[in-house]
Amino acid sequence: MRELSLHILDIAQNSIVAQADEIRIAIVEDYRDDQLAICIKDDGVGMDQDTVRKVVDPFYTTRTTRKVGLGIPMFKQAAELCDGSFSITSSPGVGTDIVAKFKLSHIDRMPLGNMSDTLITIINSNANVDLLYTHQIDDEKFTLCTRDIKKTLGELPITNLDVLIWLREYIKENLEEMHRKVGRL
Repeated sequence: MRELSLHILDIAQNSIVAQADEIRIAIVEDYRDDQLAICIKDDGVGMDQDTVRKVVDPFYTTRTTRKVGLGIPMFKQAAELCDGSFSITSSPGVGTDIVAKFKLSHIDRMPLGNMSDTLITIINSNANVDLLYTHQIDDEKFTLCTRDIKKTLGELPITNLDVLIWLREYIKENLEEMHRKVGRL
């Protein structure tokens, strides 16, 4: 994968498959400490400790359509190759929590990528899942909560094309404004 947003999308899709009702994605770009942290947490079915140990192995997968599972192992490798770290914790019936940290200025760190398209893809892939997205750059913060948006929309589905187009622009504009404020655009 060429962008971290694609890793985030892959993990979120795993959460949806794991029957999550809520997915929390938090991104923290801390330029003072030269660290990028990506945290993805869900309330899906979770995994036992044996599965947690196996899931970082590229030759382990629960899918029947292929014999390898590269998403989590590649995300882990991407973090560790950039002077970062990776952790995954999970419990059956509770959910899964993944934290990947990167040295922000590392020459081999992939770009974050297109988060507005990534979030829209997650939202559109399962309207029943609530997504809480927070993105912080130094002291600036943006939050998106689909539960609140759904309440505001009432009967209009969040997957309505006009809503998705508006949401995509809303996310994009807010992320760009945040980058502008901290001088990182």
